[in-house]
Amino acid sequence: MTFSSDTRFHRQLVVFNGLLPALLILLDAWRGKLGANPVEFVTRATGVLTLVFLVITLMVTPLRKIYGWNWLLKQRRLLGLFAFFYGTAHLLTYLACDRDWHLQTVIGDVSKRPFIAIGMFSFALMIPLAVTSTNAMIKRLGGQRWAQLHRLTYYITIGGVLHYYIIVKSDITYPLIFAIIVAVLIGYRVVASIKKARGAAPRAS
Repeated sequence: MTFSSDTRFHRQLVVFNGLLPALLILLDAWRGKLGANPVEFVTRATGVLTLVFLVITLMVTPLRKIYGWNWLLKQRRLLGLFAFFYGTAHLLTYLACDRDWHLQTVIGDVSKRPFIAIGMFSFALMIPLAVTSTNAMIKRLGGQRWAQLHRLTYYITIGGVLHYYIIVKSDITYPLIFAIIVAVLIGYRVVASIKKARGAAPRAS
């Protein structure tokens, strides 16, 4: 298998697994198998899927450095776009089913329910990342500026976990699992940055 075909296979693998949850939700909706409250199910499912793909995106660098899975690096932007895809589906479900497309009521809802404000803010931060996900935008911004911009993914994920935590109120098991994973990933980045800075100091001297 050539390098090109290998990359194509990994991309197809990510696309298949990224679209599979959406296809399963649509299939269950068609079969009427979304439970007693279909709207709540779709809202919760798309929100959790957004977090899942955000976390997987953040895991790319540690997995690449620890296990040498360099192929993940080429799929990171695609994973991020799937996070944006499910985040958009989550937002549209809220606007359609909770607000009945009465967009003027969203502001009042945001002021009354803090978790809505956190979710909206986190989604807003995802938009520039989705817009700058193309090769052309990377060239326009420059690799360093692009990388700095896409560090917003950490803040977006933290916001998503907080949004999820406030919603569930009683059983915080799953938000806590997400919080622990994100804390570990941030801790890994901090430790790696400290080691890099210490390694650069002797070279500079």
